[in-house]
Amino acid sequence: MSRDLSKTLSFLVLHLLVGFTVAYAVTGSIAMAGGIALIEPSVNAVVFFFHEKIWNRQSGENPRILDLLLHRHATNRADYNLSSGLPER
Repeated sequence: MSRDLSKTLSFLVLHLLVGFTVAYAVTGSIAMAGGIALIEPSVNAVVFFFHEKIWNRQSGENPRILDLLLHRHATNRADYNLSSGLPER
């Protein structure tokens, strides 16, 4: 089993427990809390798995998703200080 998948499954279990506890505290219903705890974290786990894949992917010349999210727009990755993630001056 890959590290990404193991990490995703352990996070899913934790998220299910937290989701159930919070939903039960708010609704007072085991059935409603169970439904909420199964649907929301399950969808979140799938999203998290692909989120991890995107962050771990080396994309060569294509802009990486992190660069786009942090508005890093240098044309050459060598223009960045890799320890700080900021453009070299």
